Amino acid sequence: MDFTFLASTMVTLLKAVPTTLILFSLSIFFGGLLALLIVTMRVSGNRYLSGFAKGYIFVFRGSPLLIQMFLVFYGLGQFGVIRYSFLWPFLREPMVCAILSLALCTAGYTAEIFRGGIRAVSPKEIEAARSIGMSGFLMVRRILAPIAFRHALPAYSTEIVLMMKSTALASLVTVWEVTGVAQRLISQSYRTMEVFLCAAIIYLVLNFIILQGMALLEYSLSRHRRAAPQPLKA
Repeated sequence: MDFTFLASTMVTLLKAVPTTLILFSLSIFFGGLLALLIVTMRVSGNRYLSGFAKGYIFVFRGSPLLIQMFLVFYGLGQFGVIRYSFLWPFLREPMVCAILSLALCTAGYTAEIFRGGIRAVSPKEIEAARSIGMSGFLMVRRILAPIAFRHALPAYSTEIVLMMKSTALASLVTVWEVTGVAQRLISQSYRTMEVFLCAAIIYLVLNFIILQGMALLEYSLSRHRRAAPQPLKA
């Protein structure tokens, strides 16, 4: 094991971490917004909106992310309405296509996670909110959304970690994030073990930070469930 090579490889891969973080953060942000729209349609009670949401979730949960990314990157340019529109300067960029495909995919999973959180809310709490005259928006903001998010957080943290690992697929559409730079180093040095070992360490550290952050968030949101300290008896 050449530790000098490991050190230089780690430095090179660390320079690609900002690209990985941009892919991750933007895909989670836009995917979360889209998931909120999808889950709203899913639980709306409207047959057509609910059917569209079910179809969206089925397609993006049932097909591989790699194929979705290839279809976005290579397929959108096949349509003249897109190629000659104002969107084309953006959609021809590999980074935009990678973020779009990651966001579309995570939205399907996240919508189902959020729907599970909504179903976990007790009907009694909703009835109590209605009985004191809360409007629909106020009830969602102060009762439904906080409780549903608290229930969905453990599963959502798993989805976030999976999305961090899924950013590695962006290298296949020429986005030079950590895995893409690692593959380029391997093609130059033919030292697969050392390069992928450094890449694995970087992903482990990033996921550890994410999990610690989600654990702290879950801890702060479940403060009311922890028993208050009992006073010491004289």
